[in-house]
Amino acid sequence: MAEVAVAEPSAVRQGRQLWLTLLALSTAGMVVSVQQTVVIPLLPRLMVTLGVPVAEVTWVFTASLLAGAVATPLLSRLGDMYGKKRMILFTVGLLVVGSVICALSGSLAVLIAGRALQGASAALIPLAIGMIRDSFPGTRVMTAIGVVSATMGVGGNLGMIVTGLIADRTPSHHPVFWITAALAAAALVLIALSAHDTGARAGGRPDFVGAVLLSLWLVCLLLAISKGNDWGWGSARVAGLFAGAAALCAVWVFSQLRLRAPMVRLHLLAGRRSLPANLASLLLGFAMFGSFTLISSFVQTPSSAGYGFGGSVLDVGVYALPSTLTMLVSSFMSGRLSARLGPAHSLALGAALCSAGFGWFTLFNASVLDLIGANALQGLGFGIAYAALGALAVQHVPMDQSGIASGINSLVRSIGGSVSGAATAALLTSITIAGTTLPSRDAYVLSFAIITVSALASAGVALVAGMMARGVSEVG
Repeated sequence: MAEVAVAEPSAVRQGRQLWLTLLALSTAGMVVSVQQTVVIPLLPRLMVTLGVPVAEVTWVFTASLLAGAVATPLLSRLGDMYGKKRMILFTVGLLVVGSVICALSGSLAVLIAGRALQGASAALIPLAIGMIRDSFPGTRVMTAIGVVSATMGVGGNLGMIVTGLIADRTPSHHPVFWITAALAAAALVLIALSAHDTGARAGGRPDFVGAVLLSLWLVCLLLAISKGNDWGWGSARVAGLFAGAAALCAVWVFSQLRLRAPMVRLHLLAGRRSLPANLASLLLGFAMFGSFTLISSFVQTPSSAGYGFGGSVLDVGVYALPSTLTMLVSSFMSGRLSARLGPAHSLALGAALCSAGFGWFTLFNASVLDLIGANALQGLGFGIAYAALGALAVQHVPMDQSGIASGINSLVRSIGGSVSGAATAALLTSITIAGTTLPSRDAYVLSFAIITVSALASAGVALVAGMMARGVSEVG
């Protein structure tokens, strides 16, 4: 009896500790997601303040995604090697430093540099998923991953609301970044006090050469896409950048195959079990980040253009509230849904709902009610999809590779978002109202149609993956 009496409080303490860890990780994930979108409503204003065209100011957003794409697999690998808590604290520290640089910036170059440091903190999400898989009992892993994964969308929408509230009171972009610096500092303290490492650590050493090669071919690719309209798609510079991206990518793949402990284990990127999850993540990242930038610009377009709502920066965040609410609700349901349907089929359902939301706004975009309804539907989808994606990415890998497997999945999602930002900016720049530089309604309709197809394709990939997994289990 004494043993039971001692064991019971111990179990209670352990449960309390796990939920404190989840609170700390979710808070940090929320702050990381806030920084990803906090500049989106400001892009039109930054064009005027800094005197730069849309293709250049978009790099304020794209630089963050690009840095996240490079840093995520590297820091995830370091987390598996040296401890996930240590690397989580490091990533949040980068967010604090980057936020302060942005808050002090007076030029586009300095702002982009600060945003790149902020973007490196995106590695926190896969590190957090790895820590959850190490720490939580199997029955709670799905729900915990769902909660942390949902912070990507919820924090993204909250970021636009915070920006709107500040922008309504001052034309300066600096206060927004002081707020992200303060939030990140608070998250840093919370993690230091609450989170604990319990997982085994993998051996090896970091692959910095792989990180450099990855960043080089991604920069070449995104620069070619974003500058295609200005320089000409058939120009020597654009063709050279595409050729350089292909060549550097080939060198990067070769380097990853040769190393015993590469930055990206290619079997976790393109293996039979990993490829569907990563391809679905790429397509879903393209859709999600594309929608953030497109909706922000569309809402702020003056109605005199024949479309748009002439909204303020604050309106962008307010119209996103339905998405935030539905995403919160669906993320808490996602654990039970994945347990019943399986992660692949849950991902297919979530991505299909996202596609339906985007498709709605592609066809019907004359009313604010259309935007609110479409946002609510896609928020419901993202809450389900990203929770399932986090579980699917680590489902078939050893425990000591959870961080890097989740990191690779986040890598391809960031690549999808980076390409989406550059591609939609190119479309909006090239299809304009006659005699102006303002994008036409057709440019937005085409862009929304593309992200609708991207989300639908993600659902298709997930559905096929689920059918394949079921076939394998039946044969077994």
